[in-house]
Amino acid sequence: MNLLYVINGAAVGIFGMVLSGAFCDIHWTKEKREFLVGSIFVLLAIQGVMYLLAGAATIRYLYPVITHVPMCIALYILTKKRLWTVISVLTAYLCCQLRRWVALFIMAVFVNSETVQNVTELIVTLPLLFLLLRFVAPSVRAISNYPVSIQLQFGLIPALGYGFDYLTRVYTDLLSEGIPAAVEFMPFVCCIAYLVFVLRTSEEERKKNELEQMQSCLNLQISQAVREIEALRESQKDASTYRHDLRHHMQHLLSCIENGKIEQAEGYIHEVCAQIEAGRVKNYCENETVNLIFSSFAGRAESAGATMNIKAVVPYILPVSETDLCVLLSNALENALHACTAQEQKGTIDILAYEKNGRFFFQVTNPCRKEVVFENGVPVTDRPGHGIGVRSICAIVDRYGGMYSFLVEDNKFILRVSL
Repeated sequence: MNLLYVINGAAVGIFGMVLSGAFCDIHWTKEKREFLVGSIFVLLAIQGVMYLLAGAATIRYLYPVITHVPMCIALYILTKKRLWTVISVLTAYLCCQLRRWVALFIMAVFVNSETVQNVTELIVTLPLLFLLLRFVAPSVRAISNYPVSIQLQFGLIPALGYGFDYLTRVYTDLLSEGIPAAVEFMPFVCCIAYLVFVLRTSEEERKKNELEQMQSCLNLQISQAVREIEALRESQKDASTYRHDLRHHMQHLLSCIENGKIEQAEGYIHEVCAQIEAGRVKNYCENETVNLIFSSFAGRAESAGATMNIKAVVPYILPVSETDLCVLLSNALENALHACTAQEQKGTIDILAYEKNGRFFFQVTNPCRKEVVFENGVPVTDRPGHGIGVRSICAIVDRYGGMYSFLVEDNKFILRVSL
């Protein structure tokens, strides 16, 4: 019985010390491996001497001093990281509880025997160690390179579990005596940990959405810039063509005038002016950004066989930044154009934009013959890559304390924004 207890004690010691080393981000060399193995044998030897001299009970009391603290020092020599060496040892100690709980479960189901517990713990040691080294250790090592605040959050539960175990099981009998504060402590810790997890998950999700919106904004700005560059290239090409043809135009006009064909010359001049006028950006309102966006999407709609009916009275200065205005309008028009061109009969997209009393109002109406799924008044979709534009619109409106509405009436999808 004593021999089995000693073997199991050595096994759990090796289990914990190997895990502690695996949880540290160490660039392993032959010297470092030899140092760690030597440290483990030295600590096991110290435990063996203490067992022979003072007994098992004394080892349980002094285990932190004769094993955990020296292990922290050995790992610090290998890593030069004070905080993480402590966290790795505490985390490894927490993982050691897995062996004990598997054994306790077997005892509860089959035979309540200390021998069964020791044998079970010995049997599960190697498989459990392999699983932790293979699947858990890489993720834990990665946390050692995170900011200190993240490391502290990660190490909080192992530290509380370590302190609770020694205070209620080793140094006192509070847990076995059923003291309510001791019995309820770990459920309390689990509750706090869950709430912290919920808060952090919510914060991470919020940051993720912000990054998606920023990415969407950047993609829209890049797309808009590319379209504007293409438009400038086309304008430059047209201007070059006009300069090249100017001599021919003048010769034709001179010929008409010399031959008394004044009306033909006037008609020719009107035709050339119309061609030049068609190549410039149409002015829908005073705001240059709005004009560029409306002109770009009107051209895309015309190329796709759809029509845009735009009514805009937007001043030069708006209570919205150009970046947010670009994202807002581009997302709304992109969605409307996509919905319109997806139908056999393209139809017309009606756009209304104006500013009144310091607030910007924007409405887009487009044909919609497909069923739209709404969730909390916002259209949603399960298609990958879709739905980001709607979230961007909602986020911008919320940031400015504005209002938005999405609805379908008479086979028409209507977006209204006020901010």
